Amino acid sequence: MIELRDVSKRFVLHNQGSAVIEVMSGAALSVAAGECVALTGASGAGKSTLMRLIYGNYRAHGGAIRVGGVDVATAGPREILALRRATLGHVSQFLRVVPRVPTIDIVAEPCLLNGMDADAARDRAGRLLARLRVPAALWSLSPTTFSGGEQQRVNIARGFAHDFPALLLDEPTASLDPVNRETVLEMIEEAKARGAAIVGIFHDAGARARVADREIDVSRFAAGAAA
Repeated sequence: MIELRDVSKRFVLHNQGSAVIEVMSGAALSVAAGECVALTGASGAGKSTLMRLIYGNYRAHGGAIRVGGVDVATAGPREILALRRATLGHVSQFLRVVPRVPTIDIVAEPCLLNGMDADAARDRAGRLLARLRVPAALWSLSPTTFSGGEQQRVNIARGFAHDFPALLLDEPTASLDPVNRETVLEMIEEAKARGAAIVGIFHDAGARARVADREIDVSRFAAGAAA
């Protein structure tokens, strides 16, 4: 479902004499349906860079990144947007939404974009928010003023609203209390059971051990790393 072959990435520092920094070379991994692969490595090893390459936020300079048959490394903007709409979900660490849009509409949006009836989409959004213990009194409000933990739960609800065949999870249990952490881990297990292919970053070692089938140390993809 997700496959990377010989992926490389470099950054050009235009404000520093166009210096080129090679950050990744020869990155390769594959994730099957129903499998969760955890990215590991020290801070700065390239976990977030690899995640952004898969999602299309960064453009690879070489290699192939296939998600559901689409090569993100060469796809145009419309192809990437279509991939994100129907195939590739993403739960980030930080909430980025249009201000003043009610929380329940933010969570329901992925369902609406994939053809679900508006009432059904809002019902699904409400059930996810309730499961993640976001108080119903907040659903009609914008989440931009919520606490960090509440915003993270809105992010998670939105990321799981549509049954994406592939999911990227960036620290999904960060900022969560033990009860909500357990709920999120259950949701990840349910996504795996329905066949989602998942790539995740989990600094929570217990969470990683519970949901990840394999770990990949991205340090070995650092440019210049020993084979």
